Amino acid sequence: MQTEATVLNSGHGGLVADGAAAHKIVSQQPRRAMQHHQSQIGTISQLLAGGVAGAVSKTCTAPLARLTILFQVQGMHCDVANMRKPSIWREASRIISEEGVRALWKGNLVTIAHRLPYSSISFYAFERYKNLLQVILGIENSNENISTDLGIRLFSGGLAGITAASVTYPLDLVRTRLAAQTNVIYYRGIGHTLRTISKEEGVFGLYKGLGATLLGVGPNLAISFSVYDTMRSYWLSHRPNDSTILVSLACGSLSGVASSTVTFPLDLVRRRMQLEGAGGRARVYKSGLFGTFRHIVRAEGLRGLYRGILPEYYKVVPSIGIVFMTYEKMKQILSDLPSN
Repeated sequence: MQTEATVLNSGHGGLVADGAAAHKIVSQQPRRAMQHHQSQIGTISQLLAGGVAGAVSKTCTAPLARLTILFQVQGMHCDVANMRKPSIWREASRIISEEGVRALWKGNLVTIAHRLPYSSISFYAFERYKNLLQVILGIENSNENISTDLGIRLFSGGLAGITAASVTYPLDLVRTRLAAQTNVIYYRGIGHTLRTISKEEGVFGLYKGLGATLLGVGPNLAISFSVYDTMRSYWLSHRPNDSTILVSLACGSLSGVASSTVTFPLDLVRRRMQLEGAGGRARVYKSGLFGTFRHIVRAEGLRGLYRGILPEYYKVVPSIGIVFMTYEKMKQILSDLPSN
């Protein structure tokens, strides 16, 4: 899930862990420079930078994303006891031999169609929610209080994730249906999938699994936002001359691992609920979100909730790192355009 996600606010300078005056003095200069740089980025530029960052990241990691989905739904329509142990290389080889190399990117077009608005809304909403909370709480510089700053980032990240997921959810469901198809092709493209689901399952069928998504996306982005923003600020306060790209890549990757580990079970449940009734198949989980959790635990054990976590880890490190790095680079490029 991430993962799917993730936003930042680079307008803050370094956090000072021990509150030492010397560290504060060191962090003031890079903070002023970054705040000035942030002020050069308008609303449209923020949306464009966030959208491009999400699209680039998803395209680069699409094969691993599809493998994650295929592993997540393995125990849904088969006998778990007779299943082979998941193997990334074996499954990737099967896809290439049976469906061709391009099949590793199956569903990537709808992923980009989903990520462009999702990332744009996430990046934009996070910074707006954070600024709004600072105004409501009367805080001009939350970096002076680390606990308050962390709380604002957590809450803003959660709200941004919920906002973006709610607006773009049907595209996320379509992406799952397309990526989960193997040899039998039931859904043909984005438009056909949307029409088929609406016809066979009703309009509300486009929102299957939304509850699990909203439960997971808030904590996911809250953890990702706060870990990234806090680590980046702390890093720059102690090493202000380090490469911005290097800092964004390292902090973004670690934030992705942390958020994915915590929220992966919800993401797995979301995927399975999204596939309920897909292609005319009989329903497997009939008792809602928590009933689905219980069903998976009884049938597959607690390990079943983490089925597919390995390709998710392989995916999330480059994915989150690329999205943060691209976002920072896009902001630099867009801020330089007027002067050029």
